[in-house]
Amino acid sequence: MSTPIAWLGDGTGQGRWGTPQTLTLPISDRGLLLTDGLFETLLVEAGHAWLLEEHLGRWQSSAALLGLPPPPGTATVQPLIAAAIERSGIGKALGSSGALRLNWSRGSGARGIDPPSNCSPSFWLQLSAIKPCFEPVRVIVSATETRSATSLLSRCKSFAYGASIQARRQALEAGADDALLASSAGGLCCGTSANLLVCRGGSWITPPLSSGCLPGVMRQRGLDRGLITEAPVNEQDLASCEAAILINSLGCRPISHLGALLLANHAPSGCGSQEAETFWRQLLQASP
Repeated sequence: MSTPIAWLGDGTGQGRWGTPQTLTLPISDRGLLLTDGLFETLLVEAGHAWLLEEHLGRWQSSAALLGLPPPPGTATVQPLIAAAIERSGIGKALGSSGALRLNWSRGSGARGIDPPSNCSPSFWLQLSAIKPCFEPVRVIVSATETRSATSLLSRCKSFAYGASIQARRQALEAGADDALLASSAGGLCCGTSANLLVCRGGSWITPPLSSGCLPGVMRQRGLDRGLITEAPVNEQDLASCEAAILINSLGCRPISHLGALLLANHAPSGCGSQEAETFWRQLLQASP
């Protein structure tokens, strides 16, 4: 595996290269102290950052929603991505893939939670070698962690991943791979780091944004192309469905078990690893 590469600077593109271990933030940074920031994770393959404009669009709209300064746009980000790929070789060679994480923090300010009137935001990125994952996953429903149907943070990919961390920990302790989070409004919402899709009557459905699920980029591509529709999903829907998957920009994993219950895997749309990858790449590469 190639060594991860990182860059740290500001919104103008001025900064320095290094590794995730050598580049450091000031301990007064609100992203570090208060999780006051946003991130996006993109797939890098064939020397290309896939769905860059969609991710940057969500980044920009999320910053506006949370009252953060506008994060860098394409003109700043794209040359840095190209340089990261060239310097590291990650995602450049045939069969090589990478996960690119873009981070935007409100920056440093005075002690306390009040947003500073003047701040210098921090921008950093990291490119790490990964392999997109399509292996089946066993899930539980977290007994304690939920997604808020009304919080602004549920509508953004913020640094605040504490609930997902605890839910994933519970899953691992229960002998599962991941956990599903219920919505505060009722029903199921999503996985700890992926959107939930359930096949019912030969069609894919996903919980609506009103459940508090993240407006995932791959989820939105499926909606835009008429391959997915929104509808409430509960545990009974999952238990009786024809297939179910957890999908994000880095993979698509069929759900094989809900707790001890083996889910059906005979749907025409498929529930195996090969079918999951085919569906994922269909969304990834589809034209607008």
